[in-house]
Amino acid sequence: MSIPAKPIQGIIPVMLTPMLDDGQIDYPGLGRLIEWYIKNGSDALFAVCQSSEMMFLSLEERVALGRFVVEKVAGRIPVVVSGHISDDIDTQIKELTAMSRVGADALILVTNHLDPRKDGTATFRDILGTLLNALPADLPLGLYECPAPYRRLLSDEELSFCAETGRFIMLKDVSCDLPTVKRRLELTRGTPLKILNANAAIAWDAMKAGAPGFNGVFANIHPDLYQWLLVSSSRHPELARELATFLVIAAVSEALGYPALAKIYHQRIGTFGSIRCRCIDYDVRERFWALDAVLDKIVDGTEFFRARIAALSA
Repeated sequence: MSIPAKPIQGIIPVMLTPMLDDGQIDYPGLGRLIEWYIKNGSDALFAVCQSSEMMFLSLEERVALGRFVVEKVAGRIPVVVSGHISDDIDTQIKELTAMSRVGADALILVTNHLDPRKDGTATFRDILGTLLNALPADLPLGLYECPAPYRRLLSDEELSFCAETGRFIMLKDVSCDLPTVKRRLELTRGTPLKILNANAAIAWDAMKAGAPGFNGVFANIHPDLYQWLLVSSSRHPELARELATFLVIAAVSEALGYPALAKIYHQRIGTFGSIRCRCIDYDVRERFWALDAVLDKIVDGTEFFRARIAALSA
C-alpha cells in the first residue's frame, strides 16, 4: 500500500456540497468553500461523504465532485473521498472503482454497506474481502461508520482485522463513546490506522486520550476552534475547558436542519449563495423556529473564543 505523504489526521471537515437554487452543484461556491476550509485550519478534507449529500448524487456527480476537490486543493492538504452508497456488491465495486480514480489520498468505505442486512462479522468479512480484491492494492483505504441508512459500528475483531491488513489508514469513529474510542486507540496502536472521533461531546476528552484529530460536522463552522483545542489546549486548560463546553452546546444544533444550517452560515459569510440541499425537502426555518437566532448565538460564541485565542499571542 502507498501511504499518503501527509497523514490523514488533525481537523478534517466532512465537506458540504454547495448547490444552486435549481439543485445543481455550485462549483464556484465549492471552490470558495475549499479555500475557506484551508484558511481556517483544516488539516485534510473528507469529500463526497454524508454531509456532501452523497446519497443524493449520481455516480457521475460523485466522481466529478471528488475530482474537483482534489484538483482545487492541489496537494496543499490531503483529500479523502467516499461516494460508497450501495448495498449490491457489483454496484459497490463499480462506484468504488470509479471513486478510486479521482486522485484522492484515500478511499473511504462505509461500514453499513459491508453488512447491509445486519448479518454480522461473517458477511462483513466476505464483502470487505471482495472489495479489497477488486480495488488497487496500493490505494490507501479508510472506514466510515456512517449513521445512514443505519449506524454499523465495527466490533473489536473487525477493527483489528482491518488494522492488521495494513491497507486502512483512518476510521471515522461514530461510536460517540469515550471508552470505545480509548479501546480502539489501543487496538490500532502501531498500525497505520488512525482513530478520528466525529462526536463533539467527547472531542476534547478523545484528544486528551490520544485521538489524533476530529472529523465532526461542526468543522464546517469553526474548524479553527477545534484546531486550537487539538494543538494548544494543554497550555491553556481553563480556556480549553470553556471552549470545549461551547463546542458541545453549539454542535447540538446539528439536529436543526443540518446541513442546511451550515449552508446558512456560509451564505451569511459569502462563501456561496444558496442553502439548497437535495437531502432536505422542507423549509428549515419553518420547521425549526428561531433557527437564525440559534445560529446568531453560535456565531457570537465562535467570535468570542476566536478573540480570546488571538489575545493569547497579542
